[in-house]
Amino acid sequence: MTFVSSSLPSTPNYFPCNTLVIYQSHGSSWPQNRAPSCACQIDQEKMGRRLFFTFLAGSGAMSAALPSSGKTKKQTPFDERRLLEQNKRIQRENNVPDDFPSFLREGFQVRVVAPDYYVTRDSGLVLWDIAPGQGDCPKDGQQVTFHYVGYNESGRRIDSTYLQGSPAKVRLGTNGLIPGFEEGIKDMKPGGKRRIIIPPELGPPVGPSTFFSSKQYEVFDIELLSIQDCTRRTIGFYSDVVCS
Repeated sequence: MTFVSSSLPSTPNYFPCNTLVIYQSHGSSWPQNRAPSCACQIDQEKMGRRLFFTFLAGSGAMSAALPSSGKTKKQTPFDERRLLEQNKRIQRENNVPDDFPSFLREGFQVRVVAPDYYVTRDSGLVLWDIAPGQGDCPKDGQQVTFHYVGYNESGRRIDSTYLQGSPAKVRLGTNGLIPGFEEGIKDMKPGGKRRIIIPPELGPPVGPSTFFSSKQYEVFDIELLSIQDCTRRTIGFYSDVVCS
């Protein structure tokens, strides 16, 4: 299998009783310009210890200092086996094709699990050449005619030119395809079949104005049918590109 994948106030000898109550209740600094209502002589050592715990309680540090404080939240480990079984079960319900990759997703963490014959490129694109094809690869400016079937991480089909009844036609180098799809088709040959796994950074933009609502991996099965040369023609004020 291939894995792609944060000084206490000085203690006076005589301390106003009512001031001590205010400090304990609100955790605030010593009141200014306030005359004491009574004078209670307190042992300085005991007072300092008492003020120290009052400071901790007022500042919220007591919870971190005492053993009976709140529990530390433990992170859930990345349970590969559970996530793999969960993804495989969903994919079976969606009738995915053979050798379909698995996606182990836990929140924003994702790992791609695919057979060893899948190749991972430096860009992050993952692909498998099912059939190599023959002839030359397309160049920028040329038009490619192809069929494809698109899937999401759960193996649910999201688009298919076969179901639409006609292949897609796009000129390469014109931003007509998402980056991962164009990279995956530009070195194919006519007659070739390839499965590509597109990471989010090579996928479509995400937002309310697009079809995609979240950043996920996408899988496409592509069949390249033909390549056509294109030329620009101008007739009067009208200009277009013709491919044949």
